[in-house]
Amino acid sequence: MDDLGQAGGTEPEDTRVRAARIQDVARLADVSTATVSRALATPERVSPEARARVLEAIAKTGYVPNPAARSLRSQKTFMVLVVLPDLSNTFFSKILRGIEETLFEAGYGMIISDLDGSPEKEAHFAAFTAAGRVDGAILLNGHLFGQTREGEGQPARISIPLVALCEAIPGADIPQIEIDNRAAASRMTQHLASLGHRRIAYVSGPANNILERERFSGFKDGLEAAGQPFDPTLVLPGDYTIESGVAAGQALVARATRPTAVFCTSDEMAIGLMRTLFSAGLRVPQDMSVAGFDDIEFAAVAEPALTTIHQPRRELGQAAASALIALLQGRPSPKRIRLETDLVIRDSVASLERSSRA
Repeated sequence: MDDLGQAGGTEPEDTRVRAARIQDVARLADVSTATVSRALATPERVSPEARARVLEAIAKTGYVPNPAARSLRSQKTFMVLVVLPDLSNTFFSKILRGIEETLFEAGYGMIISDLDGSPEKEAHFAAFTAAGRVDGAILLNGHLFGQTREGEGQPARISIPLVALCEAIPGADIPQIEIDNRAAASRMTQHLASLGHRRIAYVSGPANNILERERFSGFKDGLEAAGQPFDPTLVLPGDYTIESGVAAGQALVARATRPTAVFCTSDEMAIGLMRTLFSAGLRVPQDMSVAGFDDIEFAAVAEPALTTIHQPRRELGQAAASALIALLQGRPSPKRIRLETDLVIRDSVASLERSSRA
C-alpha cells in the first residue's frame, strides 16, 4: 500500500497530496536546502531577509521539519528549561515573554518547570536536565538543582549551560542576571523619608530568600541615610503574596499606634495590604502611604495607583536568554549582569504634611 494513501482507499492518484519537502521550501524561497536547514537550526547564521523568505515559504507549503531527525544530526534538542519557583506569581509574566521571544529568534523553544515548592518536582526536572533532554536551563528558583537556597547539599551533576535569573546563586560559576535589590530598596525608603515619614513599616519577603536579605539591608540603609533609627517592631512578615499583604494589613490596623507609611517588598503584598486598609475604613495615602516593589501590570491600575520600584522584567528575560544562547553557541558570556531599576511615583504615597491636611 502507498504510504501516502489510506488503507483500502480508492482515492485517485492525482488527488493525493504529497507532504511538502525541504526542497519545496528551498525552491519557493529561492535559497539552498542548506540555507533552509540553517534558518531553522541556527537562524543567527542566516540573513534576516533570507530567513523571512524561508519562513514565508514554510507557511505557504505547510512544510513540517522533522525535529527528531534534526536533533539526532546535531545532538541538540533546541529546547531550554526555565525553572520557576511559582508560576502563579504574576511577576514572571513579562520575564517569560522576554525569554521566549529571544529563544525563538535563535531557533529554540522553552519548557517551563513550575516547582511550586515540591522537592519531587525539583528532583524530576533535575533528572530531566541531567539526561540531556534540554540544551540549557535558566534558573529563577535561587539555587542549583540538588541544593537549598542556603547552598547546602551537593549540586546535581549537570553538564549543560545554566544561567541564574533574578535570584542570584552565591558561589555558582554561571552567568547571573539581576537588579541591585539593595540599592532599589534603599532608594524607596529614602523617598518615603524625604516626604516626612518617620514611622515607616516594612513588609518582608520569605525568610532565607536572597532577594529579601538584600531588600531588607537596603531598607536599613535607607533609614540610616535619612538619619532615622531602625525599629524592629515595624517589620512585618510576608512572602510576596497578596494573602501575606492582607495579613500584614490586618496586623497594622489592629495597632494603637500605626506607621504613616509602609514599604511592601512586592506589589502583590502592597495591593493586598491596601485592600485591607480600605476595608477597615482607612484611606491611602491620607491615613497611610503604601509603596511596593516590582511594578507588575496591576500596579498602575490599582486604586490608588501604586508607587513602586520598576523592574525591567522583559529585559531581564531577554538578557538571561541571550547569555544562555551565547554559551550554547560556544561564545563567552558575562558572569554578572545588573539591569537598572526606576522609582515610579504614583498616587499611593503622599507627603506626611499633605496627608495631615487631608
